[in-house]
Amino acid sequence: METEKLITMANQIGDFFEAYPSEAEAKEGIANHLHSFWNSVMIQSIVKHVQQHQGKGLHPRVIDAIKQHLA
Repeated sequence: METEKLITMANQIGDFFEAYPSEAEAKEGIANHLHSFWNSVMIQSIVKHVQQHQGKGLHPRVIDAIKQHLA
């Protein structure tokens, strides 16, 4: 799957969790959603994007969630 599509999808997930009152809960929710509904290739691709391109195009909270819980 194209990285741009993964970025769009991850940002949509981040948008959903934006309403969470706690940033820590939101980041954990984002990571749990990715882990539960994305396959390993998709997760590896988005982690690689964060590591190699500093998560360009991703919302900051999504980047933090990936760094803290998936990388």
